[in-house]
Amino acid sequence: MIRVLVADDQTMVRQGFTVLLNSEPGIEVVGQAVDGLDAVAKVAELSPDVVLMDIRMPGLSGIEATRRVSGAVKVLVLTTFDLDEYVYEALRAGASGFLLKDASAAELAHAVRVVAAGDALLAPGVTRRLITEFSRMAGPRQRMDRLAGLTERETEVLARIAQGLSNAEIAERLVLAEQTVKTHVSRILVKLGLRDRTQAAVFAYETGLVRPPNP
Repeated sequence: MIRVLVADDQTMVRQGFTVLLNSEPGIEVVGQAVDGLDAVAKVAELSPDVVLMDIRMPGLSGIEATRRVSGAVKVLVLTTFDLDEYVYEALRAGASGFLLKDASAAELAHAVRVVAAGDALLAPGVTRRLITEFSRMAGPRQRMDRLAGLTERETEVLARIAQGLSNAEIAERLVLAEQTVKTHVSRILVKLGLRDRTQAAVFAYETGLVRPPNP
């Protein structure tokens, strides 16, 4: 059973997501939080597997709340706009992906299951567009020296993670076994000190390993 905490300052949003998720097999909403501080407290109290975290909340923002809890729980950030400037910062703070508030019940359940499984919600084109758009605003390229610790193959895999490819797609492109790709991904995350594929993608753009597409 996947245990979910819903954090949003709007009562109707919290209740709506709760009803939708509780109707899905294998998913249970174990609590609701009304703001960022409440979310941090509820994570410590309830130990959920996934937090649906609204970005814009009074008091402690969803970004700061994500930063405080991301080491203990998977965070799926919620936003009204697919190019919300704050979403990029939430991903850097440790969120495993993001979801629009108008997502369907099926999309919501899928997102929760993907994040709970330890993957990142990176495949949809809109997520990739968001990362590439705001990587343009990320300031000077940094941490290039950390790329030097990767093997040539690991660097190739990292570049394809940033392009939004799944392990199976990377395996096909590089003519590797899917299990081999999984091993490379794990080593990349350990070497770079990153939590998941989303952070790896952000890292790849920020270092300049992958360039955003031309507008």
